[in-house]
Amino acid sequence: MTSSDLSATTQDDNVAVSPVERAIWILKAVAGLEDKRLTDIARHCGLHKTTALRLIGILEKEGLLRRDPDTRQYALGPEIARLGLAARELVDWRAIVRPALMHLSSRWGDTSIFSVLSNVELVCVDLQTGAYPIQANYQQVGSRRSLGAGSSGIAVLSALPEEARRAAFQRITGPLEQFPEITPDVLDERVTFAQTHGYATLLHAVVPEMGGIAVPVRDATGWPVGALSMPSLVSRIVTREQDMAASLKEEAARIEQAIATLAIRAR
Repeated sequence: MTSSDLSATTQDDNVAVSPVERAIWILKAVAGLEDKRLTDIARHCGLHKTTALRLIGILEKEGLLRRDPDTRQYALGPEIARLGLAARELVDWRAIVRPALMHLSSRWGDTSIFSVLSNVELVCVDLQTGAYPIQANYQQVGSRRSLGAGSSGIAVLSALPEEARRAAFQRITGPLEQFPEITPDVLDERVTFAQTHGYATLLHAVVPEMGGIAVPVRDATGWPVGALSMPSLVSRIVTREQDMAASLKEEAARIEQAIATLAIRAR
């Protein structure tokens, strides 16, 4: 893995990507971005504005997106909610991870988060706030973050097979442009660190004086299905890093055992 992997593609240069895939990227971008204008969506997805606009028009027509005429911001349309009524998560993540989150936040006083891997993003499915008066509050249940845009994403990248990691790097170039501190070299170094130590850290890069520490969570085949993380003040992480990492690994192992048990029961 080299830093050049992060800059190997340009907008719309992957002809193998279908319009359906690009439309899905747009829906996920609207679900996770704070700024949701056409330019923001196109940049996040690595699409030309004309391509994004054409696909957005189709999604609007089908009721999957809607646009505020005053702010020019896009939002998920009512048809998304209707589809959601017919869908359900195969795994009750909250039931599996809640004990681990409660234990971590009770022990360390910081927010603990479990996020599930969704293509090249992580979706927060549950979190627990700690008792320490200064908490990281820039994530909530349902929020999405690109791989690499935090310690949890770096932990997952470090656990992916090399080919899958390279493919992910090509997809996250655009979304990571909003984080100037997360350069290709920094990401490369942080992934290597995580592979060596079994946990990831990212400090000062997203929010000044804040950082995160995380470990990947794998299924029975070894594939990373998500990450267990604790965002906190940088000073609180660096003074307790080894103990926090050990605690995260211990809870991740319990979650992995629960996942394996479910898989056996489902056979």
